[in-house]
Amino acid sequence: MPTTVLTVVAGSSSLHLGYVRDGEVGERLDRSDPPGSPEAARDVQAFLDQHGAPDAVGHRLVHGGDLVTTPRPVDDRLRAALDALVTLAPLHLPPALRLLDQIRERLPDVPQVLCPDTGFHAGLPEHAATYPLPAAWRHRWGLRRYGFHGLSYAYALRRTAELLGRPAGELHVVLAHLGGGASICAVRDGRSVDTSMGFTPLDGIPMTKRSGAVDPGMLLWLLDDDRLSLAELTEGLNRSAGLLGLSDGRSDDTRDLVAAAPDDPAAALAMAVFTHRVRREIAAAATSLDRLDAVVFTGEIGWDQPEVRHDVCAGLRLLGLVPPIGGNRVDDGPVSEPEAAVPVLVVEPREELQVAAETEAALNR
Repeated sequence: MPTTVLTVVAGSSSLHLGYVRDGEVGERLDRSDPPGSPEAARDVQAFLDQHGAPDAVGHRLVHGGDLVTTPRPVDDRLRAALDALVTLAPLHLPPALRLLDQIRERLPDVPQVLCPDTGFHAGLPEHAATYPLPAAWRHRWGLRRYGFHGLSYAYALRRTAELLGRPAGELHVVLAHLGGGASICAVRDGRSVDTSMGFTPLDGIPMTKRSGAVDPGMLLWLLDDDRLSLAELTEGLNRSAGLLGLSDGRSDDTRDLVAAAPDDPAAALAMAVFTHRVRREIAAAATSLDRLDAVVFTGEIGWDQPEVRHDVCAGLRLLGLVPPIGGNRVDDGPVSEPEAAVPVLVVEPREELQVAAETEAALNR
């Protein structure tokens, strides 16, 4: 049974490596820029050289498609097949696979496990996972709602159960992962039953640079008559939209936009659109539940931005929510009044702990 797991959590704009022992993170490497750069590769190499070989390595895999639906050890055959998934998550998978190759080369004798972010949603009900598209398309290309941020949700659900003193398998909650990527998830009796992200991580609520859901007819119109090329549309939706596009290029950081909003109409609009869409998705997700035991905020924004939590909850009084009290917490727990009809909780994002747990479980099956 592994005692030390090196966790590799690569996002679209961040990279986190950490040695996890007995549920605690020791030595770590954190970068707040895209993980595929030569500088990131050099830092990873130096980090591994400094701290040596772990017992196992666990990698966050943003999109597992139908290939990786549960945590799986990596071998050469599986690694070769992963290249077919790259276009499903073009911001995440290319740098993540380069990191996988780099670490496998550096640690050839250490078992390595892929932990798919889509795994938490693998059991979505058919009615929630199925797109209203021609059956031939769905069957030929596997078009379905996959959902993402599953590692974050799995950890947040475990912590929520601990904080509420109730079994996770009995909870009906809405989880909101708000960060560089953002999504909403409805959990019923411990299982994901609906989520705002779909076939790719581009769907759902606006993100820092990604658009979230927009009218597909508008996208067809932009592609028609050479208004935009496919490459321009792809670049715009993934890297120039979201909060950055809404604020007319001012910032993709909610901290900057919240501070600027009183005097900057573009910043105010960006935050108003963002919180409106988050509220809308939370309310929609709640319709998949029989009751609402709690609303839980996680992710960098969800954990660290009380103004966003306040504005989101202020528009959800119909669900029994009221704006949370006070500012940020230094630990996980409620930010709502003790007598609140629906508790509002914050849980620090700890995907590395979920990766470590899933890695050990996969190797001990």
